[in-house]
Amino acid sequence: MSSTDDRRFEVLRAIVADYVSTQEPVGSKALVERHNLGVSSATVRNDMAFLESEGYIAQPHTSSGRVPTDKGYRQFVDRIADVKPLSTAERRAILDFLESGVDLDDVLRRGVRLLAQLTRQVAVVQYPTLSASSVRHLEVVALTPARLLLVLITDSGRVDQRIVELGDVLDDEDLARLRGLLGGALDGKRLAAASIAVSELADEAPEDLRDAVIRSATVLVETLVEHPEERLVLGGTANLTRNAADFTGISGFPGSLRAVLEALEEQVVVLKLLAATQDAGTVTVRIGEETQVEQMRGTSVISTGYGAAGTVLGGMGVLGPTRMDYPGTIASVAAVARYIGQVLAER
Repeated sequence: MSSTDDRRFEVLRAIVADYVSTQEPVGSKALVERHNLGVSSATVRNDMAFLESEGYIAQPHTSSGRVPTDKGYRQFVDRIADVKPLSTAERRAILDFLESGVDLDDVLRRGVRLLAQLTRQVAVVQYPTLSASSVRHLEVVALTPARLLLVLITDSGRVDQRIVELGDVLDDEDLARLRGLLGGALDGKRLAAASIAVSELADEAPEDLRDAVIRSATVLVETLVEHPEERLVLGGTANLTRNAADFTGISGFPGSLRAVLEALEEQVVVLKLLAATQDAGTVTVRIGEETQVEQMRGTSVISTGYGAAGTVLGGMGVLGPTRMDYPGTIASVAAVARYIGQVLAER
């Protein structure tokens, strides 16, 4: 990289920093006054002219300063050398807050709320993808001799409870046999394989337990099937309205705030973006049109995977206007995802 290219990137970095901070177009005079660029105002003006000709910055109004374009933000993100680290106190506070969650639902809700507060953007987390989860344990509890409670626990911390109405009563010995049959078919299996195993169990069950096995298996198969509409938790949506001015067309050709809110309500759009996040520990940044979603043209999505024991359970991240604090947001997304995975692994 030549010194000229390095200098021009420093000008771009300064424009991004000032615009993110002030939300006002940035002029050459302000850059020279606020940043130690080590060059004259004339050189800065020439560099800004070059950056504009290459599509990294744009002039939203005549006689105004410049703002970064999606291409400019992308160049900035690709060359971030130092992602703002969280302090020891911040990391400890995040972990303590998440560890206080009573179950998977609570941990994910806490994670979303925390991430929205840290980044001042919309935070989103995908429920653990069932195909990536395994059955840790199945508990069978007799509520009455003719009614059972099935408690299915996965290695991701998900707990599902279902009631089974039996045609006949079961004594303690029959209950123990049923518990052994169901547990043997499910324990340790990925949920897709567990669903198949339990559906085939009726053919192998003893005659006197077949009806109870069929009724239990029917309930369990329904539990093991994924329900995509239940797999997303959102937090901090009101933060979009705080940044409403970012969706009025000042930077490139962003979508409207209403379109973004509608996309969030549909959820399938966000699920698609998170599904593309495969690796825990790798943060993906999609800026503007890189989301490939019409309603999201004015937004950036910063996402990563979270998981436990080397398995990615789902995606999480934040969504906000392209004018955002990328270093700080990347650090927050990475930290919260890492600690959610750590908390789930310990349960």
